[in-house]
Amino acid sequence: MSAVRTRNIFDPMSQEPFKLSRSKLEAFLNCPRCFYLDRRCGIGQPPMPAFTLNSAVDVLLKREFDTYRHQAKPHPLMLLHDIEAVPFAHPSLEQWRDNRTGVRHLHERTNFLVFGAIDDAWVTAEGELHVVDYKSTSSDHEVSLDGPWKEAYKRQAEIYQWLLRRNGFAVSDTAYFVYVNADKSKPSFNGKLEFSTRLLPYEGKDDWIDDALGEARLCLERSSPPLPHPECPWCAYRAAASTVQQ
Repeated sequence: MSAVRTRNIFDPMSQEPFKLSRSKLEAFLNCPRCFYLDRRCGIGQPPMPAFTLNSAVDVLLKREFDTYRHQAKPHPLMLLHDIEAVPFAHPSLEQWRDNRTGVRHLHERTNFLVFGAIDDAWVTAEGELHVVDYKSTSSDHEVSLDGPWKEAYKRQAEIYQWLLRRNGFAVSDTAYFVYVNADKSKPSFNGKLEFSTRLLPYEGKDDWIDDALGEARLCLERSSPPLPHPECPWCAYRAAASTVQQ
């Protein structure tokens, strides 16, 4: 199988909107060179293995919150934290959750069809939405949003806020992370994991997204890739491999 992809390649001469996912915008922010090689040249990074346990937790959390969505009642976690809202019932919710479609917006300045799949949204009595993202881990430390690599989580929530606003919804700056942590202190497995759950609020700001999209467009319009990013492990790997390749 060829290592070079031929589908979903950016053509600077095309007038058709170019689909750009939330994760690919994040890839541009992490390393413009890798982003260019992927979206312009079809040379993507090797795929990561599927996190099937995390996906299972995600499915079960959605199912759990959907039970309260159908009843138009707040989830007990929302009551515990005095959040005056209920899970948002909308006919497009399943589409918004689908990684192939997500919430979409055509960004006219760049002609990017930007999309991202949300986990959930909660709605207040006034009709304002809170973006909600589910996260799962197994850590000996209390979960938080601190740490450099968790900045991507925050940008993720902000892009979802931006997308929903561009679709005409009133969206609160406050997003929530439903963060579950598997307990490893039990004496035995016994066929189950037990989780503690924290609700972490985050005040998002989406004013960086328009400029980031513009910069991503300029990157893809280049005739050659940007220089390697000094902190990108993939760029370092390619440089090291090139010194020994025959």
